[in-house]
Order: sequence, then C-alpha cells, then structure tokens
Amino acid sequence: MISITDSHKKLSISNLNEYPLLERQRPFIELMMKYNCALREVSTKFEVLDDEFSIRYNRNPVESIRTRIKSPRSIVEKLERKGYDVSIENIRDHIHDVAGARIICSFPEDIYMLAEMFMRQDDITVVEIKDYIKNPKPSGYRSYHLIIDIPVFLTESRETMRVEVQFRTIAMEFWASLEHKLKYKKDIDSPHAEEIAHQLKECSDRIAALDLEMQGIRNKIEE
Repeated sequence: MISITDSHKKLSISNLNEYPLLERQRPFIELMMKYNCALREVSTKFEVLDDEFSIRYNRNPVESIRTRIKSPRSIVEKLERKGYDVSIENIRDHIHDVAGARIICSFPEDIYMLAEMFMRQDDITVVEIKDYIKNPKPSGYRSYHLIIDIPVFLTESRETMRVEVQFRTIAMEFWASLEHKLKYKKDIDSPHAEEIAHQLKECSDRIAALDLEMQGIRNKIEE
C-alpha cells in the first residue's frame, strides 16, 4: 500500500491576517482550494499507475506520495524575492511550486519510468523538466523535477492548475531530508563550513552509488 502524506492544512481567515492579502482573502482561499484539488488529481494518477504495476508485474514502484501547499508566508516571501506585488494573479503566474507532490520510488529506473508514463497522459501538459539525477546540484542534491499543468473540474468550470512534481528514491529523500535539517547550521559562518559541504557531497555520491547497486541486484533477481 502506498503511504500518502498531505502536509497542507485547510486555510482560514485567521491565519491570513498577518499577510498583505487581507482585501482578497476569499479569492486566496479559493485559489488554495484549487491547488489542493490539483494535488488530489496528481496523487490519484500515481496511485492508479502503482496499482496497475502491482497487478501486471507483481511489484509496486511507488513507495509513498507526499503533497504540500506552500504557506501564505512562503508565498508572500517568494513573490517579494522575485520583485512582484502580492496578488492572486502574480501567485498563479509567477510561482510554479505553490502545490507540490513528491513521489518516492524504490529505484532510479522507476523514477524515469513513472515520469514518462505520467507525462504521456493526455490531460497533462509539461511546462518544464529539471533532471537533478543525471545533473546533480553542486551540493549533491539529486531529484527529478516536473512542472506540469493539470485540469481541475469544478461545479461550473474547468481550470488548469500548475503543480511541481518531484521524484526521488528512498535514498535521495533520506539525504535531502538530513541536508535540509543541517542546512541552517552549515549556513552559519563556521571554520568547518567548507569541510561540511564537501562531506555532504561525498555522502550524496555514496548514496547514489548505493542506489545503482541495489537497482542492479533487483535486475538480476528479476532476470
């Protein structure tokens, strides 16, 4: 069974009062609802793919599905960093990762297979692809990112919503989670900052090698 984690919460008027969206609270809440619906659509698609694989090939390529909606604070801060006024239009037009889904897979091959199957679906429009598995970031970060548009069917309309979909193996997720926790500490001026960054990169390389080794073992077993 796939583990599905939704880290986004329902928005209320009270938790928006500290942000400069006061005059447009209802439109903002409605927009977040639409992003939430888009994430449900994305999650369902991967659940269906995983179910089919379970029946046809007797294995599940999806380990877990995690979704989240950016907090109002993060949305406002990102708009300000990009130099845009805070408005519903600018959120929709200039922030591509308000809604995010993370698909955790067992092996690197599963990532590319699932991503390809997902992108072939005729209601998905691919906006951007970033392959940080074949081309890791200097820090050692590895992941496969898609920015996609997906339709949401409402009571009286059909709206296209933008979602960021990230694919990682269990090992990539493990490294990224720990690196994120250490990031705030290593960003502090420290005589060991360069050494820590080098160690994190080495850990990432070893984890990537382990991913490929485990994948090779699986392929031998299946043969």
